[in-house]
Amino acid sequence: MTSFRIDGGTAINRDDVRQFSFNGEKLSGFGGDTVASALLANGKQLVGRSFKYHRPRGVLTAGAAEPNALLTIGRDGRRDPNTRATMAELFDGLEARSQNCWPNVDFDIGAVNGVLGPILGAGFYYKTFMWPAAFWEKVYEPIIRKAAGLGRASYDPDPGYYEKCWAHCDLLVIGAGAAGLAAALTAGRAGARVIIADEGARLGGGMLAERSMIDGKPADIFLGDVVGELISLPNVDIKSRTTIFANYDDGIFGGVERVQKHLPEAEINPNRAMERLWRIVAKHTILATGAEERPIAFGGNDRPGVMMAGAMRTYLNAYGVAPGKRVALFANNDQAYDTARDLEDCGIEIAAIIDPRQCPDVGYHGSARHIAGAMVRDTAGRKGLKSITVRHDDGRDEVIAVDALAMSGGYSPIVHLACHRGAKPVWSDDHAGFMPPMDVDGLTPVGAVSGIRGSVACFNAGAGAACDALVGLGMSARPVLIGADVAGDHATDPEAVGAQDTLPVWSVPSARGKAFVDFQNDVTASDINLAMREGYDHVELAKRYTTNGMATDQGKTSNVNAIGILAENKGVSPGDIGTTTFRPFYTPVSFGALVGASKGFEFQPVRKSPLHGWAARNGAKFVETGLWYRSSWFPKDGETFWRDSVDREVLNVRTNVGICDVSTLGKIEIFGADAAEFLNRVYCNAFLKLPVGKARYGLMLREDGFIYDDGTTSCLAENHYFMTTTTALAAGVLTHLEFCAQVLWPELDVRLASATDQWAQMAVAGPKARATLAKIIDDDLGNEAFPFLAAREVSLFGEKLRGRLFRISFSGELAYEIAVPAGYGNCVADAIMEAGKEFDIAPYGTEALGVMRIEKGHVTHAEINGTVTPADLGMGRMVSAKKDDFIGRVMNKREGLLDSARPSLVGIKPKSPSDRFATGSHILNVGADVRLENDQGYVTSTCYSPNLGHTIGLALIKGGPERYGEEVVIWNGLAGTHVAGVICNPAFVDPENEKLHA
Repeated sequence: MTSFRIDGGTAINRDDVRQFSFNGEKLSGFGGDTVASALLANGKQLVGRSFKYHRPRGVLTAGAAEPNALLTIGRDGRRDPNTRATMAELFDGLEARSQNCWPNVDFDIGAVNGVLGPILGAGFYYKTFMWPAAFWEKVYEPIIRKAAGLGRASYDPDPGYYEKCWAHCDLLVIGAGAAGLAAALTAGRAGARVIIADEGARLGGGMLAERSMIDGKPADIFLGDVVGELISLPNVDIKSRTTIFANYDDGIFGGVERVQKHLPEAEINPNRAMERLWRIVAKHTILATGAEERPIAFGGNDRPGVMMAGAMRTYLNAYGVAPGKRVALFANNDQAYDTARDLEDCGIEIAAIIDPRQCPDVGYHGSARHIAGAMVRDTAGRKGLKSITVRHDDGRDEVIAVDALAMSGGYSPIVHLACHRGAKPVWSDDHAGFMPPMDVDGLTPVGAVSGIRGSVACFNAGAGAACDALVGLGMSARPVLIGADVAGDHATDPEAVGAQDTLPVWSVPSARGKAFVDFQNDVTASDINLAMREGYDHVELAKRYTTNGMATDQGKTSNVNAIGILAENKGVSPGDIGTTTFRPFYTPVSFGALVGASKGFEFQPVRKSPLHGWAARNGAKFVETGLWYRSSWFPKDGETFWRDSVDREVLNVRTNVGICDVSTLGKIEIFGADAAEFLNRVYCNAFLKLPVGKARYGLMLREDGFIYDDGTTSCLAENHYFMTTTTALAAGVLTHLEFCAQVLWPELDVRLASATDQWAQMAVAGPKARATLAKIIDDDLGNEAFPFLAAREVSLFGEKLRGRLFRISFSGELAYEIAVPAGYGNCVADAIMEAGKEFDIAPYGTEALGVMRIEKGHVTHAEINGTVTPADLGMGRMVSAKKDDFIGRVMNKREGLLDSARPSLVGIKPKSPSDRFATGSHILNVGADVRLENDQGYVTSTCYSPNLGHTIGLALIKGGPERYGEEVVIWNGLAGTHVAGVICNPAFVDPENEKLHA
């Protein structure tokens, strides 16, 4: 193949010369070139090596389906591996390198794999590397890992900026070919909000390769007029360089826009995104994605110089690049003959047109030799095409010298987006392809994707589809229609191009040499046949056994051919074989686009409670707790160590009153006539008869009987409950409840809503808590009027504000939790501080709260670690024996979970008050050796108790409460310490709960 630049090229600007390098060699191209067109224009046919056999590979397509020409573009942090040369725009200074070759693309040591071809067929990895066993880790695995992959990602950080955006429209048009442009123009003129997205740098799709007249104008002039009018319409948003990669529920589509990927580094704006991830919400969508030309599997069909006929036409007409000096065409359909006509118009010699059909009536009147009923069975040439071998219908072989071959095996509608939500494509014998499902709500396929041929027919169909879509949206429009093509001898009446002009040819039976189906993964027709013989004849099994369609191109050029070969072997229709499952993404999406701005400090969002500002003003030191910034302690002047502050806060709560921000607790509103029944099934303890105005502590179990989460749920009104969860599991519990409501018990009338961010909630605890709150709350807070576990709405500040008050305590003191709308949080906290000033109120943080909960023996997820049951924590009586069912009921009764020797919750303290021990320390019997079989349990939580004057802790120990008073050894292997300890009641402070009920 000796490709070269010729006159013409509607996509390039010859006044804009751009320098670039390929594998270190300095080359030049023009503005508007892709890297692929520029390489071809410079005579570079060999651009890469295949994955398994390392065979020489050249450019096959002109678009997103390219399986061969994958290059690494850029350097350092801007290095992008596996970039399709057919989609990468040429810019000045671009650096491109071949992949998967060593030491270079011209001489690749890996090509020795071609000699090993007979033992590297489909599924060879399941049959080899089995012996000797010791070789796996030492020989096989290192070699496989080194061979894996194609390009290499950079270790340098990407300096680019990425972002995510939402967009909304009446009509989303996917694809800017003839059908898409007409749909967008029709809807745009009607005043609808339109987004038209296309993966190319220029709008036009297949029209960019047209040489014919459209509506009385040259194709490029007609295209310019249509695009110009779209640009002028303020209600039309044109998103070029934007690939719609996914179709999600509710009319939401994912798209990625290449904003600055086409610019040289000197022109990149650091304050502008390199790529932008779009989430587009459309009332209706026009799918105008076109059709992908299929290759044909014959011997040596992967040799550089063999190219899709449509791609050859695109390079010729759009980029002014001739594929070679002497070209042959191998095609089974009429449309491919357009390439022959255009080649002859440009003065390129056509050696032969090989057509497997016996009597094709294509209206071709050119000078090329026409060989009917024949097929190409082989090619020759080391790193480029030198000749082809043609098998005639009488069995003769003929060698024809050529340097380029255009092949066309028909067209596969690009149905992916129509099938992402589970719909299946439908096989059509008339079109020799899988057609998109037509019953997808809110989506209308039109143009080549729906089997329509010809630019004019597609244009008019697109206009009509847009009118129908707008009518469904309550709008009216007039279709933008055009007349037939006028192009003299080259005219092809689109209405005359029948759907039955394609003779399905998946592979050439007489192929000599490797006939490739999947070019990127080196899957051949014989591999598909082998999968059939070995029982992997289901399309999904064949895919995984052969790896067909599993490369970065996801089988865009190979899947239908593989299905066709399977169908031929089984003697059925491709429709009976079916397709593999279509899933996002349509084309690869960079991690940068998916991550967006979430990197570095912004890797995760920062959540601040409604009281964050109040805490900051009071001098809080914050710690990251998951995504939350929580106030950990509040240092005062003279306190140089964190524990000085914590000890003071704890003692102040125990003797006076304190206020703590607990807004980060998960909050879930639960409504519905069956809400009580729902809670009764979710919790292991009873909730069915919880009275209005009361709160109850509850335990949720997993299906396996272990505790999942704990918290309180309050009945605020009939059929209205308010649940609090632990901070860490707020999202998980809501997901769990949604699953229960939607999947387990869909018959229950229950609705759930997260309210975590809607309420500012603060705990007011201590002996003076009631006196403090009485100054701002209008309701009676006396022990009879508002007893322990009361929960109801209250009035504040003389009925100026409504809030929710709960008499619950995590500290073990007389305590309340008051919740107000988030926007009022700071002022209410200030008011509480002012009201408690005479009682020496002080804020306390999560560290002091942690100390007080250990002093009281309350558990957190340090104890609820996924391995404990209610009985392990001393809460076995909470598990209802009367309820018919609840989550975890059956598995909680397993013999092993009822064993009295299981580790259970106890308190642990040092025998000598001066000794200290740490969380994670293990418990040993006195005199026992440090061995696993002697392990009695471990310490789950520890703190220094300023009330008791020594370290205390909670632990899970075998035999638990039966061992109160027993002396043990607290062993810390990391610190190398042995501390004498005593097992005790976990409630170190107020074990009789007198303070709670004060």
